[in-house]
Amino acid sequence: MRINKYMSLSGHWSRREIDRFIEEGSITVNGSVCVRGQDVSEEDAVLVKGMPIPEKPKPVYIALNKPPGIVCTAVRDVRNNLFEYMDYPVRIFPVGRLDKDSQGLLIMTNDGDISNRILRSENSHEKEYVVTVTKPFGDEFLEKMGAGVAILGTVTNPCKVSRISSDTFRIILTQGLNRQIRRMCKELGFYVKRLERIRIMNINLEGIELGVWRHLTDDEMLTLFEKLYGKTRGITSGK
Repeated sequence: MRINKYMSLSGHWSRREIDRFIEEGSITVNGSVCVRGQDVSEEDAVLVKGMPIPEKPKPVYIALNKPPGIVCTAVRDVRNNLFEYMDYPVRIFPVGRLDKDSQGLLIMTNDGDISNRILRSENSHEKEYVVTVTKPFGDEFLEKMGAGVAILGTVTNPCKVSRISSDTFRIILTQGLNRQIRRMCKELGFYVKRLERIRIMNINLEGIELGVWRHLTDDEMLTLFEKLYGKTRGITSGK
């Protein structure tokens, strides 16, 4: 396993932080300074600044209704960053991102494996959004959005799109390109006024007010892990 993934699964550092440690020469593997992209295994002695990787903390799984204006970044110097906003007592990170102007569901966790499994594009896990644009649209717009739009040098995967009102639609994606919905709309001549993610797989925003978070329930977690692993795991909600 690559060193970045191996260490990120411990739940203590982001991959960006790990890259910085490697550049600084702060990580050793079996007594030798680690290099970028190095493979490691459980049998290897991995030290960070001379210390072994701390024991993996108790897993945490949270559903947050992110308000607009909060930035999904681990850089605490950035104003209105997500981690300062939540002020959670242990290190957690979002599964995927929502851009600063968007709102809605973020799953926050310290479980790197579940994050990787949810985000892996080939797994085709659903993410549902409600989007309002700046002017009314016709059925042709919905058909083009659903068929796939050329952005970022590729064509987006076909997706489910349905009308809510003259200027608002519901869209279910199974991929996560950078600012995908905004770019798709812009390519078709529309600009997003409001974007809210309301569901990731079986987790939804029901009952969570804007700006509020809660731990996932045991039932939510069991269903989520059945979808991700094909079986349940010995899990707790982190409460």
